[in-house]
Amino acid sequence: MKKLFFFYLFLFTITAFAQKPQQFTSGIAPEKVGMSTERLNRIEQLLNRKIAEKRIPGAVVLAARHGQLVLHKAYGMNDIETKKAQKTDDIFRIMSMTKAATSVAVMMLYEEGLFSLDDPISKYIPAFKNGQIVDQINPQDSTYTSHPAKKEITIRHLLSHTAGIPYQNALYGKAKIPYYFSTQNETIAETMNRLGALPKFHEPGEKFTYGLNTDVLGYFVEVISGMPFDQFLKKKIFEPLGMNDTGFYIDDAKKNRLVTVYEEIGKEKGITPKPRSQWTDYPISGERKYFSGGAGLTSTALDYAKLCQMLLNGGTFNNTRLLSRKTVELMTTNQIGELNIRDNTNKFGLGFEIYTQKGKASLPSSEGAFEWGGMYYTHYTIDPKEDLLLVVMFQVWPKKDGGIEKQVQQMIYQSIID
Repeated sequence: MKKLFFFYLFLFTITAFAQKPQQFTSGIAPEKVGMSTERLNRIEQLLNRKIAEKRIPGAVVLAARHGQLVLHKAYGMNDIETKKAQKTDDIFRIMSMTKAATSVAVMMLYEEGLFSLDDPISKYIPAFKNGQIVDQINPQDSTYTSHPAKKEITIRHLLSHTAGIPYQNALYGKAKIPYYFSTQNETIAETMNRLGALPKFHEPGEKFTYGLNTDVLGYFVEVISGMPFDQFLKKKIFEPLGMNDTGFYIDDAKKNRLVTVYEEIGKEKGITPKPRSQWTDYPISGERKYFSGGAGLTSTALDYAKLCQMLLNGGTFNNTRLLSRKTVELMTTNQIGELNIRDNTNKFGLGFEIYTQKGKASLPSSEGAFEWGGMYYTHYTIDPKEDLLLVVMFQVWPKKDGGIEKQVQQMIYQSIID
C-alpha cells in the first residue's frame, strides 16, 4: 500500500509539472517552436553595427519560446581595453531587474497568509507610522514643510510604486539614504527606518512614482520571514530555480566574469570605461552588508531567464513551485487603475510594467506581456500569449543612444513565423 501511495504521489508530481517546461532545452531548430533562424540572425547584424559605432561594448541576448532556447549568444567585448570577449556566462549588474525577484519574495510570503496586500507597512515597520506629505523643500538647506497624510502606505502601494517614495532627492541626500546600493557599513534595516521617518511626496495611491519602494519591501521580507534578505532570496528562490550565478555580491572566483561598465560620452566619441567608483565596484568591494531589494543584484542572462520562465510557467520551474498560477496572474494585473507609467499608456502590476492594448502599439508585444529593465542597460520581457521570454544584457551608463534593447525586442518578435 505504501509503495502504491508513493507511486501515485510521483505520478501526480510529474503530471503537475508536465504541461510547463521545467528546464530549458537547446539544440533544436527555432523553426520547431515557430521562430525563424534567419530572422533571429538579424539581431547579430544589429548588435555588431552598434558595437562598430561604439554605442555598446558588447551584449548577451537570450530568447526562449515554449521552453526552448532559440537564442543565447554573446556579442562584442566584456572589456575593450583588455580585449576580453563577451561570454554568455558573464555576470551583469542588473539594477532594477532586482525588483522582480523582490516582488516574488514578497508574494511567496503573501501566499503563506502572513499579511494582506492592503495592510499598512507601518504594521511591520513602525517608522512609517504617522506619515507626512511634503509641501515645500528649501533647496538651500533641505528643510521642509509638510502636512499629515490622509491614509497609510500599504504593501500594495509599495509593490505598485504608488506610495509617494521617489529615488534620490534633497531630503534623502541629507538623511544619507542610498540612491540604489551602498558599499558603506550600513544595512537596509537602518536606512529603511530612516526613510520611513521622512515625509512622502504625495498621498498613497495618488500617482505612480518610481523609487525606493522595492527597497522598503526587501526590508519587509526580512521582518516577515525572520531571515536576512539575501539569504531568503538565495534559499527560497535562487537555489530552487538553479540560479547559481545570482546574488548581491560576487566572490573572488567569479570576479573575472563581471562585465566592465562603460559610459557614453557622445555620438562622436562613443563609449569609454566608467571611472572606478561605488557605481562600478559595489558587487566586489565595500562592506557587503547592504542588500538593495530594488537594485542590488548581479546575474547572468541564463540565470535571470530561469526567473522569467518560472513566471511564464505560472509560478513553477526546475520541478519546484514558488508561486500559484493565480498569484502570478494577480501580480500581472493592473494595480494602478487610471494612472499611467510616466507618459506611457501601459500599466503597472505588483512589480511589473504591463502592456495594454494601446501600449502594445509601440512594439509588437502582446497585450498582457510584462517587463522591466535596469539602469545599466539590461531588460527582460515575458509574453504569456506567445509563450516567449527575452533577456537583453548590456553595461552602459549613462547612455545617450537609448532604445537598443527595444530594437532587439522588436527583432525577437519579428522572428515569430507561426
